[in-house]
Amino acid sequence: MRVIAGKWKGHRIQPVPNQKTRPTTDKVKESLFQMIGPFFEGGICLDLFAGSGGLAIEALSRGIDRAILVDKHPKAISTIHKNIELLHTKELTEVYRNDAFRALKAVNKRDILFDIVFLDPPYHKVSYLKLLKEISKFSILKDSGIVVCEHDTNNMLPDEIGTFQVFKKENYGQTTSMTIYQIKGGRRK
Repeated sequence: MRVIAGKWKGHRIQPVPNQKTRPTTDKVKESLFQMIGPFFEGGICLDLFAGSGGLAIEALSRGIDRAILVDKHPKAISTIHKNIELLHTKELTEVYRNDAFRALKAVNKRDILFDIVFLDPPYHKVSYLKLLKEISKFSILKDSGIVVCEHDTNNMLPDEIGTFQVFKKENYGQTTSMTIYQIKGGRRK
């Protein structure tokens, strides 16, 4: 695994040392960031199933100002801390060991509005619909923000849910799909 572009382009990051996480491949990551904007001018992202932290680290490398990374598994949290230390990004990140739903409640209390929320849970273990409804209910996304869902190709996500509508959809091979949501009537370009 490596950072694809930006200030840490080419730097390797460590994967979580187990078979329970499924890191986003470099090819999928590159395609995803071409869809959502190759580079950013500031902003904040939330990575709810961070694993190794690869998506948030890529966003930081491409210009996001801050990232909040959440995972409930100790090995993932340890790996995130190692990767953050390796890239000297501690001052740009907050890392929490927590369940995604409890993390959403916690960030809601802080009145943070996100530019990007990454959802890449273990396939078939967490309901995307429940997660999207919670994110919609808490209104933690900026008007121009997006929610990026990486999911199994067989798991068809709806075109609309809560306050969100599909912005873009893409399939990668036979196993991985990306569905990107924006707020209905949002100002996403």
